[in-house]
Amino acid sequence: MGDVSHPKTKEIHNMVAEMKRLLKQAGHVPNASVVLLNIDEEEKESTLCFHSENLAIAFGLISTEPHTPLRIVKNQRVCDDCHSSTKLLSKIYGRVIIVRDRNRYHHFTDGSCSCRDYW
Repeated sequence: MGDVSHPKTKEIHNMVAEMKRLLKQAGHVPNASVVLLNIDEEEKESTLCFHSENLAIAFGLISTEPHTPLRIVKNQRVCDDCHSSTKLLSKIYGRVIIVRDRNRYHHFTDGSCSCRDYW
């Protein structure tokens, strides 16, 4: 989980847990193969929840009005699991989520991405 100095850390982590619960209900199966650490599968799934874009989405959800687009910029490529979970989160929360990664802009809307899953 790393840095916990943000004043809203507890609320962000609670929202991450809520997102994880809703993703599971929607049928999302985490792709733990993207975690290269030598830890058990459950820990790998937990690690995925705390990728930067998930933390940013959680922060955006608790900090903005419903239906407000979320805009996220990161300096690394979006991993497969975050890409698939962000697609679902855009549908679950009814949000447009725009993620600028190292290679491109991803516009997630109603469960799909503008890159058509090719990035």
